[in-house]
Amino acid sequence: MRIGLITDNPGHPLLSAAAGLLRAAGHGVELLDPGAPDTAAGEPADAYLLKAHTPQGLELALRLERLGAPVVNSAAATTLCQDRTLMAELAVRAGLPFAETRTVGALARWSAGVSLDSPVVVKSRHSRRADLVALVDDTAHLGKLAHDWPDEPVVVQDFAPNSGWDHKLWAIGDRVFAALRRSELSPEGRGPTLPLARIPDGWADLTRRVGEVYSLDVYGVDIIATADGSPLIVDVNAFPGIRDQPGAPQALADLALLRA
Repeated sequence: MRIGLITDNPGHPLLSAAAGLLRAAGHGVELLDPGAPDTAAGEPADAYLLKAHTPQGLELALRLERLGAPVVNSAAATTLCQDRTLMAELAVRAGLPFAETRTVGALARWSAGVSLDSPVVVKSRHSRRADLVALVDDTAHLGKLAHDWPDEPVVVQDFAPNSGWDHKLWAIGDRVFAALRRSELSPEGRGPTLPLARIPDGWADLTRRVGEVYSLDVYGVDIIATADGSPLIVDVNAFPGIRDQPGAPQALADLALLRA
């Protein structure tokens, strides 16, 4: 089999480990940098792993799909997960326990008429590296944020009291991996990723349900435990890093061959 990796970071630990396993088993692995000219010229590979969320990466994935090549995840599913408005709307329609999300437009325009009486989480509508994700607890803080990000399209979520830890659940096909990491809203910073001794009952099935709803094969689900212990999904990511998870590279190699 020939497996293509669409990425601008071929040294990523998960990708490089999976590629090593594929090569060791006698399969061909091709690296495709979506920013390079003449990428993917010639006969398509048997399947592709899409680990680039840039416009060029999505355009390349879509072109390959039109040629009949399987792409994990699809360009459409990856694009949907970059729009937090569409992500939340789909979650509501599917009955997922997702944080209530309001789309409010440009931050400066919205904040001008707002007086906060309880904390909210403000996020860039379009998920990307170094985007805006902030816990805002008063109107003065909101004003400062609007000064720094005036034209940023944002969504707003009511803050749900929780332990301050995100449960990071990752799926590769039917395999679910899990860890703990401090919320990016934490004043202490995110810190290291810690092992999760046991996935709470039902959360692995909830994670797989997310994959079905969003048509994802490789994805991450950020879940917080609310005050009563019930799960609340705060984010869904297409093809996250899934670093340092035993068995993840093998699961990814197996999935690539299955899709091929």
